[in-house]
Amino acid sequence: MEFNAADIFEGVVKRIPEREALILGDTRLTYQDLNDRADKMAVALRNIGVSKGSHIGIYAFNCIEWIEIMLAAYKLCAIPININYRYVEDELIYLIDNADITHLFYQKAFEQLVTNIKPKLPLLSRCISMDASGEEDCLDVNIQNILDDSQEQLFSPPERSGDDKYILYTGGTTGYPKGVVWRMEDVLMTLGGGIDPVSGHKYQTPEEFADKSLQPQINALALAPLMHGAAQWQTFNAFFSGWKLVLNDQKSFDPNHVWDLVEKEKIMNLTITGDGMGRPLSDALLKSENKFKDLSSLFILTSTASILSTSIKETFLSALENLIIIDAVGASETGATGVNMITKDSNLTGLEKRPRFSKATYSAILHPDNLVKIDPTDTETIGYLARTGNVPIEYYKDPEKSKKTFVNIEGVRYSLPGDMAKYEENGEITLLGRGSISINSGGEKIFPEEVEIALKSHPNIFDCLVVGLPHETWGESVAAVIQSRDQKSIDLAEIKDALKTQIASYKHPKEIFFSEMIERSPSGKPNYDWAKGVALKLRNES
Repeated sequence: MEFNAADIFEGVVKRIPEREALILGDTRLTYQDLNDRADKMAVALRNIGVSKGSHIGIYAFNCIEWIEIMLAAYKLCAIPININYRYVEDELIYLIDNADITHLFYQKAFEQLVTNIKPKLPLLSRCISMDASGEEDCLDVNIQNILDDSQEQLFSPPERSGDDKYILYTGGTTGYPKGVVWRMEDVLMTLGGGIDPVSGHKYQTPEEFADKSLQPQINALALAPLMHGAAQWQTFNAFFSGWKLVLNDQKSFDPNHVWDLVEKEKIMNLTITGDGMGRPLSDALLKSENKFKDLSSLFILTSTASILSTSIKETFLSALENLIIIDAVGASETGATGVNMITKDSNLTGLEKRPRFSKATYSAILHPDNLVKIDPTDTETIGYLARTGNVPIEYYKDPEKSKKTFVNIEGVRYSLPGDMAKYEENGEITLLGRGSISINSGGEKIFPEEVEIALKSHPNIFDCLVVGLPHETWGESVAAVIQSRDQKSIDLAEIKDALKTQIASYKHPKEIFFSEMIERSPSGKPNYDWAKGVALKLRNES
């Protein structure tokens, strides 16, 4: 075995073939079932020209085929590329061209968009429908045809290694998506659970890695869509641990359906992505139809990829008797850089309402001027939250951004995607937010996420985003786009009064604007470009 996703997955299958592996809707697969289906898919991919190093795109809502194609690509040492199903034509053209995708798997719902963009993408040789009923219903071929053509052939794996490449496209909070390129061994250690972020334990052999699947089975539910990196690595962390993984089978996020799944499948571990999922889930938990559900199986709730507000944590902890919340901060370029475990006994008052974490193994805060490591006793300096050890190689085809993010300092390689943080007196870190979206008001740097967390402690604010708007005196002023709870009215004076004990007055919003909904990605990431556009439009109209 090698430190390769396909090798470790196959090692797990040999150890626990009859355990349930994957549930999506009415489909239930054991580890052996899933491996057999992925082998057949690998043969089919090879027959249409996919080979080691090929880039194949997956453009779909959650479905079993998403997992099978991803596994099959790993088995062939090909590279599956995640495609956001919310992208419009220009964004799709950019990503597919930038990623050098030669084979695109798409669902029928996206066929018109694929038809429109294909003539503009000379490298895109084949478009394979994942759910068409026949050849006449798709652009090139449908998935069932390529599987039928490969029916009698056996899969023979290529030689794999930890040096095989993995690419994850991340949209971040601004700009076009970027392809984060990893060595397979490095991504397994950092995002795949090969290194425990708290203890620092590292699996020394692939066999030891696969052996953890022999532990008692956990029933897990991952809510982010598979096109998001968090969901992909939640999936593989579950597989590598021998868990039963349940995926959300809804195209839109329905919190009541999630609690139905928790009860039906006796979910023990639920993974969400910050407030975008946490707020509707916590609100739904308090509704009468969910209060009487048997949710006693749930004992771990993990939040990754985005901030989870204190008020939401408090709701979860009060409603679910034995819950432990694992709050993790990190990025596609670093994995977890900070982790916090919260129980009913945790202190969530005062400054604890800010996002504070225990620094993960291999994390550091680097000085913004010279990138020297900041001493943990320095509780004033704000720097870049970085990770060393197993980190990515580069951004795909973007040497300039790669130089800024993946740096060598005194012989040590770091990944610093732009999150800013500072040390606290107890050695914990406070996450302040992404430097690229910070607001410069009168020479003061203000981090939107810090203001948003304070705002969301107000009982009548359901969700919000904070942006900087042009100001003739201060350069930028702080503005908040707010979704109020149940259309309740809130004025600026009331908000400032609520914030005065939480954040300094210069960070308070100087303008507020209301929207029926806050636009976020399906995984809960904020759309700051949208928020700024809304704020400017409403400012000009007032």
